[in-house]
Amino acid sequence: MVDDFPNDDDGDALRLLVANGADLSKPIEVDFQVAMPDERSAQEFARIVRKLGYRAEVYDSPECSLPWTCECTLTMLATYEGIVAAQAKLAELAKPLGGYPDGWGSFGN
Repeated sequence: MVDDFPNDDDGDALRLLVANGADLSKPIEVDFQVAMPDERSAQEFARIVRKLGYRAEVYDSPECSLPWTCECTLTMLATYEGIVAAQAKLAELAKPLGGYPDGWGSFGN
């Protein structure tokens, strides 16, 4: 299974999850970080993604390229296709608010 992932950042992150003992045949919590230009946009984005089933937390992140982050957590099967699709949807929703996906992670299961 580990060899099935593409050689890119998402594939590398999934390989690392497996190497650390995650069972990707079972759902795990995945935290998607979405960079936002200001608190208002981040809070609005949080409201939008909560309607899609994400848990969302907003915090300031002055060390990042945009100063606010909305962390969007979803329990899901962590397939490569699922991760890529979730990031694409978050990008689509964040763009009108001036934001963009800025990585993801998981502690596995």
